[in-house]
Order: sequence, then structure tokens, then C-alpha cells
Amino acid sequence: MSRVKTNFFANLAGSGWTALVGLVCTPLYIHFMGMEAYGLIGFYFMLQGVIQILDLGLSPTVNREMARYSVLPGKAGEARDVVRTLEVSYWAIGILIGCIVWYSAPYIAAHWIKAGNISPLEVRRAVTIMGALTALQWPLTFYQGGLLGLQRQVLLNGITIATATLSGGGALLVLWLVSPTVSAFFTWQIAVSLLQAAATTFALWRCLPGSGHVARFDPGITRGIWRFAAGMSGITITALMLTQLDKVILSKMLTLKTFGYYILAGVVGNGLSGVLITPMFNTIFPRFSSLVAAGDEKNLLAMYHGSTQVMAVMILPAAAVIALFSPEIMLLWTGSPEVANNTASIVSILVAGTALNGLMNLPYALQLSYGWTQIGLAINTFFIVTLVPAIVLMTRHYGAAGAATVWLGLNSVYMIIGVPLTHRRLLKGEAFRWFTKDVGIPLAGSLIVAGIARLIFPVFESPSRFISASLLLLILAFTVLGAAMCTPATRDFISHSIFNGKQSLERP
Repeated sequence: MSRVKTNFFANLAGSGWTALVGLVCTPLYIHFMGMEAYGLIGFYFMLQGVIQILDLGLSPTVNREMARYSVLPGKAGEARDVVRTLEVSYWAIGILIGCIVWYSAPYIAAHWIKAGNISPLEVRRAVTIMGALTALQWPLTFYQGGLLGLQRQVLLNGITIATATLSGGGALLVLWLVSPTVSAFFTWQIAVSLLQAAATTFALWRCLPGSGHVARFDPGITRGIWRFAAGMSGITITALMLTQLDKVILSKMLTLKTFGYYILAGVVGNGLSGVLITPMFNTIFPRFSSLVAAGDEKNLLAMYHGSTQVMAVMILPAAAVIALFSPEIMLLWTGSPEVANNTASIVSILVAGTALNGLMNLPYALQLSYGWTQIGLAINTFFIVTLVPAIVLMTRHYGAAGAATVWLGLNSVYMIIGVPLTHRRLLKGEAFRWFTKDVGIPLAGSLIVAGIARLIFPVFESPSRFISASLLLLILAFTVLGAAMCTPATRDFISHSIFNGKQSLERP
């Protein structure tokens, strides 16, 4: 448990710092380049998400395999061979993807992106650079998955924090001192990606256990993992289609400026995923895999419910405050009433959907730990059939907010279907406890406290951004406390900490 806590806080520090850099830098990016150029950055984020379809399940596969090898003695050589074999495949795919984006730049610039004030030549140049950047960014998820499986989160997040600082801070200097263009922005990102790829690759190979032979490329070694990898490939493809199709469709239907508003709203609305949800998943999934491999169902059950309650207390209070106070948050962040008016409703809808998605992460981690990929693939495939027409229809009638509503509806149905099906096969009889004690109680506590705060402060009239920020943080603190005191795992932790603190003070 000590390692689990250390890994969690390391993941939280890495994601939190990355998010902080983004929050600080994004308004300045818009200041230097304009909303249209930021729309191009949003197009790159969308492109990265869509391209992850070609991951083919390799990243979660190497994560799971490294976690399993870490508790199986005498498997050091096999672990190194697995990394070498999958590594070669990953780099080959990355280079292919980069070439495809590079050569597709003229078509994308001319027929897909609806630019206004940015010249077609500048758009084409930016998309071309995106191709090279994609080829460098692509292998990172593989090496990061390996380090997560080995539970070397402290090292991984040290690299993440350093490169995020260099990426954001360096880009601002380039835009300020060299050229305030989107091409200059992406060129700097290439330099940082080269450094990050080299550092992460070196770190994984140094952390792998030593063996008596040099790591070799051995396609035969994949026989033992191909079923899991194939299932993960299907889940990865369908999940990314579900999470990225809205952006793909909107990048075609909306102007670049309006698309930029949607992406900006997504930074906040989906921010819970990168800051809180992903660190928790990256901490718990390797631990679940180790417990499953060791056959320790008793500790698995305890960790499953405890971590679900902690996840709920982490994300539900933040989601409630962001959803109810989105106009104030967007105005405080960007300083622009126009931006706040165009993004607030989208933020509220997206953050509610992201919170529900986050709660499903630990049942999903449980499925993957047992190597059970069929349920996720089946549900995702069902949703894809209805997703595209739903997004197109809602966007035509209600604009970007309509597309965001589809995300909320999808995750609501996903939870209602996915959780009972998971517990019918794994940890039987635990679904009711999940919905009530693990999730329902902290949800009620969060909504009650945040809702009362919204009624007390129907309008923020303070001219000071500092006072507004302080008030929002105070509301968030009370909401987190309310949810934590309603939830067994976090309430017991707080009581235990206070009791131990009193005992230490009473000692002579």
C-alpha cells in the first residue's frame, strides 16, 4: 500500500503539473496567435486522439504484462523480449502514421479545415509539421505503459513534469520572441518531443530487470498475449471512436473559430480525466493485475471498493463545482466575457459526462486485470452505431452544446449497463454496493453542498479575480469535505488521521 500511495501521488503530481502548465499557457497561446490558430492546435489534439486507434492495444498490453512479470520470478528475460518485440512494431506504425499525415496535409488544409483569417499555406504548413510531431509522439504511450506496469511512476512523472514545463514555457518564449504563428508553435513541440521520447525510452530499458541474454525480437513471444492484445485493440479502436468522433465531425461542420471554442471548453470539461482520473487508473490497474495474478481476491475486493470511493470523492465534488459555476470559471480563466459565453454551457455538459466516465474506469481496470475484454468491446460497438447520426443531428439543431450532450448521454447509459454486467461475472454481488455506498453517497454529498453554494451565490459580482478564485476554491474545499465525510473509506481515513495526530501530540 505504501508503493500504491507513492505511485498515486506521483501520478497526481505529473498530471496536475501538466494541467497547470496548460491552464497558464492556453490563454497566452490565444493572446499571441488568436482563436483560429488555437483551433488548429485543437485539430492536432483531435488528430492525436483519432490516431490512437492504431495503438492496437499495445500500450495497455505492455502495462499489464510488465505488472504480471513483476510478481512472477524468473521472467526477466521474457519481459525484455516482449518490450523489444512490441517496440519494433510500435515504431513502424508511428513512422507510417507520420508519413500519412504529412502527405495528406494538402487535402486536409484545402477540403477539411474551414479557416478564416489564416492563409491556406499556413494551415498546410502546420498540418505538415503535425505529421512529423505525430511520428515522435506516437511511441511515448508504449514506453509510458511499460514504466507504469513496472510501477515506476515517480520516474515517469519526473520526465513528464520536466517536458511539460519545457513544452509550455518554451512555446510561449518562441511565440513572444521569434514568431507568433502556429507553425512556430508546432516546430518547438517537435524539439521537445525528441527529448521526451529519448528520455522515456532510456528510462524503460534501464528499469527492466536484467537477464542473461540481450533482448531480442521474437514474434513467437506474442502467442501468450495475443488474445488480450486483440481484445484491447478492439476496445481501443471503439473507445477512441466514441471519444473522438465528436471532434472529427465538428471540425468538419463548424468554423475553425467555433471549433476552437469547443476544444477550449473540452480542456476544462474533460480536464478531470487527465488531472484526476488517469492518475488513479494508472496507479490501480497494475496493482489489480498483480493481485489477480497472485490469486488474492480478498485484497482485490477491499482495494476495489476503497479505490472506487476515493475516485468518487476525487472527481464528483470537482465536477459538481465546475458544472454549476462554469460561467465564472471560464471568465476567471480567460478574462474574456465572449469566450465565457460561448463555452460555459458546453463545459457544464462535458464535465458531467467525464465524471460518469471516470467512475467507470475502475470497473474497466478490473475487467482488464482479468483479461476480460469482450464486454467493453460489445458495449462500445453498440454505441458507435448510433453515435454518428446522434452527433450530426444534435449539432445541426443545438450546435456544439448538442454534441456535448451526446457525450453525457453515452456515459449515462454506459454506467447503467456496464457496471451490472461487470459484477455479474467479476466480484459477484458487489454492484449494489458500488452504486450506493461507493458512488451514490459521495454524489449526493457533492450535489448538496455545491447546490447550496450556487443558491447562496447566484451571481459573482466581485471585480477582483483573486476574490472570485478564492471563493471558488473555498466552495470546492467544502464540497470535497462534504463528499469525503459521507463516504466510508475517506471518512475512516480522516478520522484515523485525526486520532493518530492527537495521540502524537499527547505523547511527552
